Amino acid sequence: MLTVSTVNVNGLRAAAKKGYLEWLAETSADVVCLQEVRAEPGQLPAEVREPGDWHATWVPCADKGRNGVAVLSRQQPESVQIGFNTPEFADSGRYVQIDLAGLTVASLYLPSGEVGTERQEEKERFMAAFLPYLGELRGKAAADGREVLVCGDWNIAHQEIDLKNWRGNRKSAGFLPEERAWLGRVFDEAGYVDVQRSLDPEGPGPYSWWSYRGKAFDNDTGWRIDLVCATQGIAEQCTSVVVERAESYDKRWSDHAPVTATFDWP
Repeated sequence: MLTVSTVNVNGLRAAAKKGYLEWLAETSADVVCLQEVRAEPGQLPAEVREPGDWHATWVPCADKGRNGVAVLSRQQPESVQIGFNTPEFADSGRYVQIDLAGLTVASLYLPSGEVGTERQEEKERFMAAFLPYLGELRGKAAADGREVLVCGDWNIAHQEIDLKNWRGNRKSAGFLPEERAWLGRVFDEAGYVDVQRSLDPEGPGPYSWWSYRGKAFDNDTGWRIDLVCATQGIAEQCTSVVVERAESYDKRWSDHAPVTATFDWP
């Protein structure tokens, strides 16, 4: 069996003080993908930077205190690639992939965007560059006899069943028609499978992000934006996907919950 978890930690130094380390010590995952680390490796406590028997690959953002992704793996990676061959985002701390035996696993933090601002324009540029890369990655992996998992915070809810208040967010970043159409192309053109929706096509949810504001968490007014996207071969071997939702608001260590997928693989 192969188990992979992905979680946006919303600042790893803060998360480590609130329960991340305890979660990591208890997880059965073979690979853990982190997003929004927001720290240089040297700023992390030793037990976070070098956690036990894990092999940690840290990719900070050139703009200190922003973004940042990481992959922790039980096995030592055969190789590591930072970024996806697009100069604008090479040092943005938004993408890293590692190669394990027969498998490539990537941690993605796609820009969140904000309608009518440069942040949305940045998101659109990222998506325009990332889609062809995903197709190339799948093609190369197929030629090499490998499978691919792209895990992370995709910052797009694909369908109405992927967020509670879809009517009120039709003009909001993360649920814009053009963003949803782009994510559809990831599945239809680039050839990836959203393993959660493959197992549970009807929904609603399960959601993986809830605002800290108001009663969003208590009322389960969330978004499903943290996805495990897989190439067809390994997607067909997915046996479960679980959102590790905290028992209560006060036990959260991030505004996201870990999403954990298990595969009958290899």
